[in-house]
Amino acid sequence: MDPSSSGIQEPFDLIRLSLSERVFVKLRGDRELTGVLHAYDGHMNLILSDVEETIMIVDPIEGGIEGQGTVKVAKRKMEMLFVRGDGVILVSPPSRT
Repeated sequence: MDPSSSGIQEPFDLIRLSLSERVFVKLRGDRELTGVLHAYDGHMNLILSDVEETIMIVDPIEGGIEGQGTVKVAKRKMEMLFVRGDGVILVSPPSRT
């Protein structure tokens, strides 16, 4: 599929085409979000609604090797969220088949 035929010529075009759709956002600090994208800017600040946040929490084992431990997953839901762009690692649009 030719990217220009779908209107994608620059990276932000992919984000623009995802407005009003559910997106997956990976953030620094082992956090992930899914929500409906309402707005964005050139700094990748995002406004999301109907958001579910997933946080991975690693409890280290005493005397264990660094990076090993018990992983706990915490989830919470929010009606509306402003995401500061400097924490955004990845934004994945909905799959288009």
